[in-house]
Amino acid sequence: MPAATRPPEPIEVLYSDHHGWLLAWLRCRLGDACDAADLAHDTFVRLMASSRTASLGHEPRAFLTHVAKGLVADHWRRREVERAYLEAIAHLPEPEAPSPEARMLIIESLLRIEAMLAGLPGRTRQVFLLAQFDELTLQQISERMAMPVITVRRHIHKALVACMSVA
Repeated sequence: MPAATRPPEPIEVLYSDHHGWLLAWLRCRLGDACDAADLAHDTFVRLMASSRTASLGHEPRAFLTHVAKGLVADHWRRREVERAYLEAIAHLPEPEAPSPEARMLIIESLLRIEAMLAGLPGRTRQVFLLAQFDELTLQQISERMAMPVITVRRHIHKALVACMSVA
């Protein structure tokens, strides 16, 4: 069938019917037209990569909102990680400060680490953070968490394996 006479794909119809609405919805939440345009684009890219496009039913805006809300949360989380990192390196003399390219790579790594930590079970994450940031021994963690040392060791092992998977 020639391109001019072929029926539009479901994603094309969804885009033409709802892109303007989604863009306005995102602009209200983000307060920035450029970020809103990026996230509207990313929402439709996610839908194109998904197999659920054809099964949106009679409430496509509800599904678009669901996808967009996740992207907005990711957007704010990324901004927070970026802000914290830039604040942490602000005191460095200019010759020691990482280049913009290195900053972006570091921020991407921090985001992967943050996602990995968020994906750990709560007790595993807590044990790992006590060991890494508070520099507590296995025995100290065991006493603080009221669990046997062998269990502490298992939680740390599980977290280290997760760390290696994002490396």
